[in-house]
Amino acid sequence: MKIAIVHYWLVGMRGGEKVVEQIATLFPDADIFTHVCDRDRISDTLRRHRIVETSIARLPGARRHYPKYLGFMPRALEELDLRAYDLVISSESGPAKGVITRPDAVHVCYVHSPMRYLWDMSPDYAAGFGGAGRVVFAHVAHRLRQWDVTSAQRVDHLVANSRFVARRIEKFWRRASTVIHPPVDLDAFRPTADPDRAGYLFVSELVPYKRADLAIDAFRQLRDRRLVIVGDGPDLSRLRAAASANVSFRGRVGAEELTQLYQNCRALIFPAEEDFGIVPLEAMACGRPVIAYGRGGALDSVREGETGTFFDAQTPDSLVGAVRRFEADLEARLSVERIAARAARFGEGAFRAAFGAYLAERVPGLASPIAPLPELATVAGGRR
Repeated sequence: MKIAIVHYWLVGMRGGEKVVEQIATLFPDADIFTHVCDRDRISDTLRRHRIVETSIARLPGARRHYPKYLGFMPRALEELDLRAYDLVISSESGPAKGVITRPDAVHVCYVHSPMRYLWDMSPDYAAGFGGAGRVVFAHVAHRLRQWDVTSAQRVDHLVANSRFVARRIEKFWRRASTVIHPPVDLDAFRPTADPDRAGYLFVSELVPYKRADLAIDAFRQLRDRRLVIVGDGPDLSRLRAAASANVSFRGRVGAEELTQLYQNCRALIFPAEEDFGIVPLEAMACGRPVIAYGRGGALDSVREGETGTFFDAQTPDSLVGAVRRFEADLEARLSVERIAARAARFGEGAFRAAFGAYLAERVPGLASPIAPLPELATVAGGRR
């Protein structure tokens, strides 16, 4: 079969690109289509494929300023000629699914999230613009929402990366989807025989929605516990100024140091509402529990009382209460081996097995590259 993979942009190797990398591993002869590509910042696996850019790449400064061309991306996708392809797999978080395929071709879309800057987080993005910018954004976002819903109806099968995202697909697109969790590279993460468990850990890019401020405010009340913050970003200076003496900042760290920090933490603090969330699984692969906000993708990976615990509200008091409950009632009962075993269910091999089996069931003439593995959860939603 002739197979095309469509991804919004290839300018680094974050979560979405890791999914595309694993899909490309399943189909080494597939062609990849994207709005812009920086070949120096993607993996060897992706570079081995034929990569075709849309017309966006020909616009001035597109490889650096591609978000500014968001309003032009729907048309660029529709201009792609995909008539030669029997199977099209799109990877959606920015505009990718809106391609036009042959009537007899099968289009499967893996959804990291419906574009959050168009839907539930639109007010947050609009607040980042000046007066004229907000007017332009409001107009563009309105038109893009219409296209987003319309283009979702072109897809034959939708796959969500978590139950949280599946519910958003149902809400915004009125479509059903099947949950297949994204691949997590767990090879570098293993439990240590003798963790020191000296303090708590927060790992993330330091941007507002990751809620490092919430963790810092909570540990201002928990002054006899340490919190180590790993990561960098635009909020770093503001967060440093707000932190108490028991909070330390490590900045960006290498893979080996990150593994050691995971292995030796008392628990990971995860206060964000994420579509899925890779960091909790990295900590769990090291046998360490997670104290997470009880919404979003963390509900798919963390199990209450088995691999960690949840707090109910994004407030310092709620997080403080969860930390104290964890220490008093749960910490001594948790099993390092059971936590690590739970994380292993989300590895790259598990993703390839699940996604390959899913495609084999829905694409006539396509044999599964890997034997079937999993239980797949379908979240029913409105009309097809």
